[in-house]
Amino acid sequence: MDVFGSTWANHPQRVISAWRDAVGENDLVLIPGDISWAMRLDDAICDLEFIGALPGTKLLLRGNHDYWWSALGKVRAALPNGCFALQNDCFTIDNISVCGSRGWVCPGSSAYSETKDRAIYERELIRLRMSLNRLPEGTVRILMLHFPPFNEKRQDSGFTQLAEEYGINYLIYAHLHNKACLGAFEGERNGIQYSLCSADHLGFAPRLILDAKEPAKKNSCD
Repeated sequence: MDVFGSTWANHPQRVISAWRDAVGENDLVLIPGDISWAMRLDDAICDLEFIGALPGTKLLLRGNHDYWWSALGKVRAALPNGCFALQNDCFTIDNISVCGSRGWVCPGSSAYSETKDRAIYERELIRLRMSLNRLPEGTVRILMLHFPPFNEKRQDSGFTQLAEEYGINYLIYAHLHNKACLGAFEGERNGIQYSLCSADHLGFAPRLILDAKEPAKKNSCD
């Protein structure tokens, strides 16, 4: 990763140090994609074991560079203890439920092409609704995406509309790096707390989204 600039220097060691300082065995850690450069599942095992050796319960989502992520059953069988894969479903622990989808480039983005991206965008919305439909009642609702749910103009998208429809409390996303992070939206919007959680944006340290020991703010849609 050092080829992407000095920001990434020694990032594995920085991840380990910051993670062990912040995360306990009873914590839930969300990893919103781009987990390994491997092309095949067998080649990603070392990266998965790296994550598995760290404290906490880890919930993994597929990113656009996770080419190793094959059939879900095979991925789940290969994950170390304490690691779980999220795909078209929902993960609930205690009073917290996490759903998610990879997402896609939103209409209105500079990188969006109606002919190339519309079908994928619509398919990801279908997958996200499948995941949202699994949410149980009465839990804090977290939505994890890989792609940002907005375009550069921060306009609403099908992803933000679904998040509001289903009363999501927290939405985390990644995908953006370096200068692209500067225009990213973070903060509260229509009752949802948005957080950009790309590793370099966070200085390779975990970000606290919710302290389960304290009562969470409820979305007005709940």
